[in-house]
Amino acid sequence: MSNSKFKIFIWSLFDFANTSYSIVVVTFIYAVYFKDVVALGKPIGDLYWSIGISISMLISALIAPVLGAIADYSAGKKRFLLFFTLLSIISTALLYFVQEGMVFWGIFLFTLANIGFESGLVFYDSFLPELTTPKNYGRVSGYGFAFGYLGSLASLAIAFPFIQAEMIRETFPVAALFFFIFAIPLFIFLKDSRKNVKLTSSFIKIGFKRVRNTISNLSNYKNLALYLLAFFFYIEGVNTTIFFSGNFARTSLGFSFEELALFFLIVQTTAILGSVLFGVLSDSIGQKKSIKISLYIWIFTMLLAFAISDSSNSVLLYFADVFNSEIKNFQSTSFYIVGLLAGSVMGATQSVSRSMMTKLTPPEKKTEFFGFYSLFGKSSAIIGPLVFGIISYTTKSQSYAILSISLFFIVGLFILRFVDDEN
Repeated sequence: MSNSKFKIFIWSLFDFANTSYSIVVVTFIYAVYFKDVVALGKPIGDLYWSIGISISMLISALIAPVLGAIADYSAGKKRFLLFFTLLSIISTALLYFVQEGMVFWGIFLFTLANIGFESGLVFYDSFLPELTTPKNYGRVSGYGFAFGYLGSLASLAIAFPFIQAEMIRETFPVAALFFFIFAIPLFIFLKDSRKNVKLTSSFIKIGFKRVRNTISNLSNYKNLALYLLAFFFYIEGVNTTIFFSGNFARTSLGFSFEELALFFLIVQTTAILGSVLFGVLSDSIGQKKSIKISLYIWIFTMLLAFAISDSSNSVLLYFADVFNSEIKNFQSTSFYIVGLLAGSVMGATQSVSRSMMTKLTPPEKKTEFFGFYSLFGKSSAIIGPLVFGIISYTTKSQSYAILSISLFFIVGLFILRFVDDEN
């Protein structure tokens, strides 16, 4: 294995590691455990959960540009990545001690873990330009996401016996250990060149100053700013789907824990294939065209989810009759298809977006601008779920809330038309 391929493998292995946190804590097991056990199964549990998500994403969003600027100035990406990785791992392991009624500690530890996870991604993503050439950004980014979804599959496989044995809390330290073990190689083998700088002020002041300069000079990067705006809208749809897919399947369709596990296995499997396929595709036809294709698939997927969400829908009733199936069984089967479609573009959209951001970003400001990229992505993770929740509450139905997600993809797709990716 060449040195370049080895570095890419080590970098991708970190994606393999950290998705144990995202699948076990954010998307599936802890999210359900918190609602059912910690919040005693009460409806307000959804509100508590959304508060934890919003607080952690808001903090991560606010500090991301500053951290990116500091890391750019000192070239000390690994130091920051190590700190936030350990914050996430330790907080995840401590979730084991969260039990029935411990809402404050359940939210507090989750918030710390999520801040560590999300903030670390700023520094992890900024390694990409150092690993390969611009023409290969797409496929290398895709490899990272594919490894990540392999990590999700491995984490689910390890967690499943614990789920069957009703040892739910034990899955949290197991996920933390998985994260720790497979994250180690990056800190050992990837070099992080250091700059010997003479500080005239603190890193915090330098970071804020660089961020202010970036904002004031944003007019010089109009194309990049336009892309970030498009990204803000369509990634809202992706984030909202991730946060609410399990909740929807359990609440509206009555999925059991085992059925949820099968559902997420389908999503992760197709996500692996989609990440690799779209990574190669983006290097062939361009990142912008690849993102547009993924957004068209997203829009169709949301419309399909909307169609199957209402058991009184005449079209749904017609097809259930055609296939001689009970309406609930037909809804469940159809939702597995929705998962398959969503999985095929979930990793792909994020992966190609990351490689396009790398392509459009000035090399000397890569970490700082990835901080803004993270800011836009994390900000959308605050707004999207909130919109979903408001519509669901006011209409007393998750159907129209699901339909609203498609609007984020449509707006993002429209703005993306004006982004120039030829350089």
